Amino acid sequence: IPPNMPEPRGHSLQENCFVDANHAGDKLPRRSHTGILIMLNSAPIVWYSKKQNTVESSMFGSEFVAIKTAAELLKGLRYKLRLMGIPLSGPSNVFCDPGSTVT
Repeated sequence: IPPNMPEPRGHSLQENCFVDANHAGDKLPRRSHTGILIMLNSAPIVWYSKKQNTVESSMFGSEFVAIKTAAELLKGLRYKLRLMGIPLSGPSNVFCDPGSTVT
């Protein structure tokens, strides 16, 4: 963080992220699809939908790639908001479909 950035001012914002992956949604090359929605308080700020670059053999793998992408987007957004002097309240909440990891 640069030393000359502004001090946080105003009301703090809550960052929420919703993540999902469609395992092997593309039938021919069997690539999964990632969907991400990032919200500040209740306003959608970032929405991301893209085919994954890799072919995953399990639902867990495709969800993991989606959460990794979401974490990178959250980190970049938090950095930009902090540089603009916007305070954030605590860590980001990440909501995902745990069906592939629950036994």
